Amino acid sequence: MAHPNSFGSRQTLKVGDASYTIFRLDALRELSGGNLDRLPFSLKILLENLLRGEDAAFVKKADIETLARWDVKQPVDKEIAFRTARVLLQDFTGVPCVVDLAAMRDALAALGGRADQINPLQPVDLVIDHSVQVDEYGTEAAFLLNVGLEYERNLERYQFLRWGQTAFDNFRVVPPGTGICHQVNLEYLGRVVFTRDVDGERQAYCDSLVGTDSHTTMINGLGVLGWGVGGIEAEAAMLGQPVSMLIPDVVGFKFTGKLPPGATATDLVLTCTEMLRKKKVVGKFVEYYGDGLSSLALADRATIANMAPEYGATMGFFPVDAETLKYLRLSGRSEEHVALVEAYCRTQGLFREDGMVEPVFTDTLGLDLSTVVPSLAGPKRPQDRIALTDVKANYGASLKAHREQMAGAKKPDAAVAVMETEGPVHEHPGVPCEWRGQKFDLKDGHVVIAAITSCTNTSNPSVMLAAGLLAQKAVAHGLQSRPWVKTSLAPGSKVVREYFNKAGVQPALDALGFQIVGYGCTTCIGNSGPLPEPISKAIDDGKLTVAAVLSGNRNFEGRVNPQTRFNYLGSPPLVVAYALAGRMDIDFEREPIGVGTSGPVFLREIWPTPQEVEDVVLTSVKREQFQREYADVFAGDAEWQAIAIPTGDRYTWDGASTYVKNPPYFEGMTMTPPGIQPIAGARVLGMFGDSITTDHISPAGSIAEKSPAGEWLLSLGVPKKDFNSYGARRGNHEVMMRGTFANIRLRNELTAGMEGWWTRTTADAQPTSFHAASEGYKAAGTALIIIAGKEYGTGSSRDWAAKGTMLLGVRAVIAESFERIHRSNLVGMGVLPLEFADGATRQSLGLTGFETYTIEGLAEGMTPRATLTVSAKDASGEKRFAVQSRIDTPEELRYYAHGGILHYVLRQLAR
Repeated sequence: MAHPNSFGSRQTLKVGDASYTIFRLDALRELSGGNLDRLPFSLKILLENLLRGEDAAFVKKADIETLARWDVKQPVDKEIAFRTARVLLQDFTGVPCVVDLAAMRDALAALGGRADQINPLQPVDLVIDHSVQVDEYGTEAAFLLNVGLEYERNLERYQFLRWGQTAFDNFRVVPPGTGICHQVNLEYLGRVVFTRDVDGERQAYCDSLVGTDSHTTMINGLGVLGWGVGGIEAEAAMLGQPVSMLIPDVVGFKFTGKLPPGATATDLVLTCTEMLRKKKVVGKFVEYYGDGLSSLALADRATIANMAPEYGATMGFFPVDAETLKYLRLSGRSEEHVALVEAYCRTQGLFREDGMVEPVFTDTLGLDLSTVVPSLAGPKRPQDRIALTDVKANYGASLKAHREQMAGAKKPDAAVAVMETEGPVHEHPGVPCEWRGQKFDLKDGHVVIAAITSCTNTSNPSVMLAAGLLAQKAVAHGLQSRPWVKTSLAPGSKVVREYFNKAGVQPALDALGFQIVGYGCTTCIGNSGPLPEPISKAIDDGKLTVAAVLSGNRNFEGRVNPQTRFNYLGSPPLVVAYALAGRMDIDFEREPIGVGTSGPVFLREIWPTPQEVEDVVLTSVKREQFQREYADVFAGDAEWQAIAIPTGDRYTWDGASTYVKNPPYFEGMTMTPPGIQPIAGARVLGMFGDSITTDHISPAGSIAEKSPAGEWLLSLGVPKKDFNSYGARRGNHEVMMRGTFANIRLRNELTAGMEGWWTRTTADAQPTSFHAASEGYKAAGTALIIIAGKEYGTGSSRDWAAKGTMLLGVRAVIAESFERIHRSNLVGMGVLPLEFADGATRQSLGLTGFETYTIEGLAEGMTPRATLTVSAKDASGEKRFAVQSRIDTPEELRYYAHGGILHYVLRQLAR
């Protein structure tokens, strides 16, 4: 249908010799009552999206009017439909997306439709970055060995993705060995202003996206609207469904001043994460403003935007300004495109300059950048920032708390980092160990992993080159990494290799064991690989509490490596520093980092100055490096090109495959939606405390041999060495069901004192696995629920945390609060998210988890965010309490009544 153009906003923008149709925001100036200039930049982009997307169906004239009149003094609870310009996938989440699309083709054919109707309508880019593991390290051969193992382990998955390339329209794959999806997005895929032909005219509009990785927000640093969603929501967006959302609150974060000497962008983002977690910004946009923005390089902004999921926000947005244009030129975008970006953003009032009128925000906070200090975050949560000067004391307190917890002296939730300890921590004498010809005693607090990893930091030349300069100075002083430290360098793009070589820092990094091990996520997402056998054995034999230090964005329990209970986030130069020190119980101010050829060496002696870093960035990072590395970004290496490509519009499933299997979501599906079904006589599958992450619910890393998934793979003849990871096997629901609630550090209150995949069906029953318990409940026809504390589902945008929950038979999750993406994923899979009302908790209500539950009020006509009543009965009587449904919008309610978002889309396509 023709665009209604209700506000007369369709106009022509001329840039050089080119003309573009745009939908001008200033057509709404009078309607906004003068509000347009004070609207946050992020909401202006949403407004342009509605203005351009007006269709009288999903986007109505009234929706545009409501957003144009946005007033912080009169907030509205209004649902809007946001259509993204494109979709970004990574392979751990992308493979199950393509599996779902292939299954939907089969299901649509069974419903009488055409299989090829299942096709992305929006451009989709899948970047293979999550599969490479750090098996080999510290040698020149590490890169080739790790890449070889990656192809060997993942050939079947890669064949499947190559089929997807040929079977689906608008679907491109960036092959393995290229980089991390968010860094590739920042350096190449992101456009700021998108163009396409619509009905014979060339339109220009704001670039926007959703991605199946929570750190999709990194692109916010470039002025692009985007955030992470679950795979199921991304699939719906690919198939033309808008993203349903409430008009968000926008929290303004004002920066003033500039970073002091010694502080890095990593220290800044850890400070922001700490502050914003306290501000409680879950489900809100955060927008950065203030003249302090002009002192931050684009890469610094991207680092801050990257960690929006860690501070809980939907986005961490930086508006377009002169620094954005400078970065677009540096990263190889054409002069014509940069000119379009500037002209479009200035025309639309989307270009930030110092001294301009400040937007009006729902709430604000501020930071003087000069107060930022060198920091780490840990040992278990990214928001737990520790000033570097306090790390030694914090480590001691955390170790003491951990020992008390393991001894049963404290409840699990009480062991979060404390700053003071009441007494000395008992010194473990150490376990004798030998590795690579060196003998040493391995002790508590030793750093066994030091990883320069993650797009959060490897996209930032300043912190990366600072690490290289520190390595040069360390080598010049005669320092070496400690022999028990597994060192690795995994850049997020090949551009890093180019500027490292031009700066001449790679030889020094090599000398310290930081050879390039691969181009991908590696340690940051749990692909740290096994520790050397002698070190692994010493940790187990001595029951040692050892640590990892990484330049990543998450340090949740069990994520980085199964054997590192303490995990700290820090800048790349600090990763190198801890590799040299080899321990967490060091005070860098007072203790030498090591002994060199001329005696003790302190960290301050080898830390590069701001001028040294600035000079090497200017002389080493060049436009032609980006142009060269991205010239053939979709081609891949010889191994990729040699992969045999299956053919056909519908995928030929291999019933014996342990990687790719037709999922059961659409079995028995008819054209009639099931509607809202009652939940009665339900039992609790698991009851958990606060901050249960999607890593706890559905781990991505290694598969334990004695876990339900490990035992299943062994039963099929798959040897342990070929287990690969949970992330790599997300295309097989049999593995992932068994991997749900299988994190080795998960603590279930129904099995107090135990960690791992265990639950109980009654208070006096023997522990059994979550999977085995669910099978028993399914056989009996018993519905299941989960009960939890605050921040349930924090962390990765892991749709398998919702898919696995549903496949185990869970119908509802009752928690004190939910993280944004996981709540949406649960609804998308037909699982009901409920929040305790009136400040109640499982403890205040005296719930044991062994009651029988009925949720009253589930019926047709139910409204979004409805208040429902829960009845919990056991032998002692009945408890009744109120809960609020977290089905937040009418569109989500429709999805839920259909059994999930994919079922809804299928029925629409089959009509």
